[in-house]
Amino acid sequence: MQKKDDQGRYDVLGVNYSQYVKTEIDYIKHWDWGNKNIFALRAFGGIAIPYGNANSIPFIRSFFAGGPNDNRAWQAYDLGPGSSGGRNEFNEANLKLAFNAEYRYNLFGALNSAFFIDVGNIWNVLDIVDDPAATFTSLADLKDIAVGSGAGLRYDFNFFVLRFDVGLKTYDPSRPLGARWFKDYNLAHAVYNVGINYPF
Repeated sequence: MQKKDDQGRYDVLGVNYSQYVKTEIDYIKHWDWGNKNIFALRAFGGIAIPYGNANSIPFIRSFFAGGPNDNRAWQAYDLGPGSSGGRNEFNEANLKLAFNAEYRYNLFGALNSAFFIDVGNIWNVLDIVDDPAATFTSLADLKDIAVGSGAGLRYDFNFFVLRFDVGLKTYDPSRPLGARWFKDYNLAHAVYNVGINYPF
């Protein structure tokens, strides 16, 4: 029979193994309004719950927020968890909610543009983290959902699309309540993203 180590965990060949259950739901819908006008919508939800031999999720299996295909007003790994404002260089958690809406239209020729709104955040839930600012304990924590908005240019090379987006922090949950809306809504605090193909 396997014996536990001094931290109460089992191991295989001297390495602690992780046990967790993870699920994700990703919904994407495009409405073609004609004349190269498209409204695109995405909704994502994911959760990973550790159990048994683990009290947290492996980093590579965790969720992160921010970046060119997520909330574009934050750099990748910069958003969250919750209202903590980012505790580490790479911020991750085991619960994520994300919603994106984008209106895409043609400027001329192969050059297109878009306006977008990105909403979402990550939190810790049912794991080892007990920081109230980083954990999701009730629906009241939805007040810590971040909102970013902005615009972008896309050049269609037929075999791929080169994308440039400018994201602005519309609602920043890392700020105190009452001072979260439009406080850094200016180009000096914008996040510039370069990507290949559409974000969703």
